[in-house]
Amino acid sequence: MQWLTNIPSAADIETAHEAIGPHIHRTPVLTCRAIDALSGAALYFKCENFQKIGAFKMRGASSAALRLSKEQLKRGLATHSSGNHAQAVALSAKQLGVPAHIVMPEGAPVIKRAATAGYGANIYTCANTLEARESTLEEVVEKTGAAFIHPYNDYNVIAGQATCAKELLEDVEGLSALIAPVGGGGLISGTALSAKYFAPGIPVYGAEPERVNDAFRSLQAGSIQANSRIDTIADGLRTNLGDKTFGIMQAELKQILTVSEEEIVSAMRLIWERMKIIIEPSCAVPLAALLRYPEPFQGKRVGIILTGGNVDVEQLPF
Repeated sequence: MQWLTNIPSAADIETAHEAIGPHIHRTPVLTCRAIDALSGAALYFKCENFQKIGAFKMRGASSAALRLSKEQLKRGLATHSSGNHAQAVALSAKQLGVPAHIVMPEGAPVIKRAATAGYGANIYTCANTLEARESTLEEVVEKTGAAFIHPYNDYNVIAGQATCAKELLEDVEGLSALIAPVGGGGLISGTALSAKYFAPGIPVYGAEPERVNDAFRSLQAGSIQANSRIDTIADGLRTNLGDKTFGIMQAELKQILTVSEEEIVSAMRLIWERMKIIIEPSCAVPLAALLRYPEPFQGKRVGIILTGGNVDVEQLPF
């Protein structure tokens, strides 16, 4: 696959999907009549909690890694991440037989750090700031020569994340809308591109916590706005947007819907209790948004991406 330096095309996404096929699971789509009744819509949940490493991040990491040359791969893969992307890069490196160098901040979820180590990655701990992550990563890359796979602001990663919505659109006919959570914007950007190419006219909504609503504010302002706080239970959505993801979101996204911490916990518990599956808090944000803002979705067939299931069961919010 050729390294992407422009917004992925339909052909780029199809190429990525074929390439990563042996490295990922094609995850199931589940439904729940009880939640349909509460929402007033027919909901189709794309369950990336059943993905390898327990999250959609495996798609983007595999996509980017497989676009590297053999010479680049020999020196290994590197990234900074507090959790799911760290695991994805670590497992991608293991599958390809190369080293992984992962910078993780202090306070990263224990379950995600342990899983990253379990895939054989070299872990470097830094302070819990973006500046510390980036400076530590620079040192690691300079020392090792490993290829940096950005958690989200990379067209090669976005092409991989787009395959999730591509599968959902293939597996469920007649969807009227798609909803996915927004962190750095890799998944929502890929989702919007797949909708544009493979189901033109379907609106795509992003969902994010009110406490870290940088995407909502950025689209309103017309420029990237940073978060001033990160105290949300949805630990996977604390990241700020990148220029590549923001550009796609500006052009292709219908709307960003924001929800409270209480609504996130309530939606998470609802999925655990009614669907009998484990999801992490970030995954519950789209359902929380649909329940808070039901009007656009009434009577429609709606696809929701459940992004992962790496939750610390020792620290449940209910």
